[in-house]
Amino acid sequence: MNNMTPAEKPASLVKIRNFVEKYCEKSGLTTHPDREVTEAVVMGLADNLASLGRPLCPCRFYPDKKEEVKHRTWICACDDMQIYKYCHCLLFVNAEGNPITEYLPEDHPGRQCYGLVPDPTPNQGRPLRDKTEERELERKIRPS
Repeated sequence: MNNMTPAEKPASLVKIRNFVEKYCEKSGLTTHPDREVTEAVVMGLADNLASLGRPLCPCRFYPDKKEEVKHRTWICACDDMQIYKYCHCLLFVNAEGNPITEYLPEDHPGRQCYGLVPDPTPNQGRPLRDKTEERELERKIRPS
């Protein structure tokens, strides 16, 4: 579902496309090799940017998106991406299209689903790596 007005759509899309390109450079990852996966996520992010003012992750269900925006957790690049370099949307992935799971706790659903996927560029990305304990506490208190 696309809630953007015709005027908002191009501006939001341009912002998101620029963000994705820069984040790929910064993190050392790439977008998903299946362009349809990438486009679906980009369109969802652009729609949320236009309608909510923030690029809320479009790959999750939120009982109240406006309330969720008040939390930093699922604003792209989400906490999981900035702490673990893990993108559950599959927007930021390795060349094979797999999300990085190397830094995830072993009981994390992403690690259980994909197994161990090593980081091809360990010296890039993860600016919030020192927030692992806080994120794990939040994951238990505020499951999402």
